Amino acid sequence: MMPRKHVAGFLTFLFLYLMAFPAHAADHLYQYSTIDALLAGLYDGELTLGDLVRQGDFGLGTVNTLDGELVVLDGVPYHIKAGGKADVAPDFTRTPFAVVTRFDEDTILKLDAIDSMEAMNKALVEGLPSRNSFYAIRLDGRFSMVKARAIPGQHKPYKPLGELVKTQIIVKFTNVEGTLVGFWSPSFVKGINVPGFHWHFLTKDRTRGGHVLDCSFTGMLARVDEIREFTLALPRSRDFDSVDLTSDRAKELDAVEKAPAGKQ
Repeated sequence: MMPRKHVAGFLTFLFLYLMAFPAHAADHLYQYSTIDALLAGLYDGELTLGDLVRQGDFGLGTVNTLDGELVVLDGVPYHIKAGGKADVAPDFTRTPFAVVTRFDEDTILKLDAIDSMEAMNKALVEGLPSRNSFYAIRLDGRFSMVKARAIPGQHKPYKPLGELVKTQIIVKFTNVEGTLVGFWSPSFVKGINVPGFHWHFLTKDRTRGGHVLDCSFTGMLARVDEIREFTLALPRSRDFDSVDLTSDRAKELDAVEKAPAGKQ
């Protein structure tokens, strides 16, 4: 029988372990703020990336002042500036919108030759067990082409996101190795997250990337993690409390996500 002091020590260790890795950490989606708040021009949040990566090791979003794009890959947050340059973001960097999970694949989907992001999305959605769950999706490999964008940092008073996509800088990668970091969100999260697919890209050497507008490849495996638990953390700020989030911004979101125009 284990001595009483050893039992007490073990229970203390177990308690601390469970506190550090809560039961919902796996197959759980954590989101900070809402996509409609971002569309409305709320580009400053309080959540640091150091705190964000404690909630998940795989995800995407942006950073304060809408200064480019955010990719979280293998537990490391990467800040991608307008023009596509990526750097590891300091822990104190803050985000106005981000989504992360602890990636743990449940299935693998084999994709044949893909000539567009639209074709990729169609092939992927046909392989999903349900359209009513969340999914984290990761594709690693060589891409024939990836077209990505990022928007330069903004200054107050902020304009709505729909106006700022006109200032986005588009970069095109060809014959490049890297990772697509993506999520599928069900239609019932309209106004909260991006219904359907949302993709960001990071090169294999972790130096370039952006929000994906298009891509192609000859064949690849998609690693899929089904997620059925969802936590939404709302900003505790006067700006968030006072913004009007009653409007239907679906058309605005669609234009922002596709956004073919921009500087190249």
